[in-house]
Amino acid sequence: MYKFLAPIALVAAVAIAGTAVAQTGAVVAGTAPGKGGVAEVVKLTATITAIDKASRDVTLKGPQGNEVTLTAGPEVKNFDQMKVGDQVNVEYVQALTLELKKGGGLVVARTEQKGAAAAKPGEKPAGAAGRQVTIVADVIGVDAAKQSITLKGPKQTVEMRIQDPEQFKRIAKGDQVEATYTQALAIAVTPAAKK
Repeated sequence: MYKFLAPIALVAAVAIAGTAVAQTGAVVAGTAPGKGGVAEVVKLTATITAIDKASRDVTLKGPQGNEVTLTAGPEVKNFDQMKVGDQVNVEYVQALTLELKKGGGLVVARTEQKGAAAAKPGEKPAGAAGRQVTIVADVIGVDAAKQSITLKGPKQTVEMRIQDPEQFKRIAKGDQVEATYTQALAIAVTPAAKK
């Protein structure tokens, strides 16, 4: 598995994608009473422009010309198969869901889960990783004039503007909001394009 398939890989994927949101992708948003969510799928292809075997650094160039250097940890079993000019297919998904918990009662907390998978020895280098962060926060303020709520989480307090008036009128001081952020990333090396 690539060491850079951890959360930094999402940042790297965005960095090499450039200012365009994605080469191919889709954004989906939806709401239900007391719930809302948005998800984005991004697919792009980058090219390996440099490999430093001693440090195990791999430099990728995205479709907009942006470059990023990532380090392949010792768990990358097929590192020696990568070559300058190889195409790296990157696909990532990120999603955020919010759910109103009327009356509260949950412990204000942050939890995180992670998982990863790697290519088998002898296959082309590839891997996937994902993580999910869930935060429960108390609603400590509701401002009807601003259409905003104040949330106090385990580490910080934030003000959030609620765009949907139907959703806003459901929220009261003393309620809680559970936010879940999910990201998943897959990277695979494919043969370089013929010139």
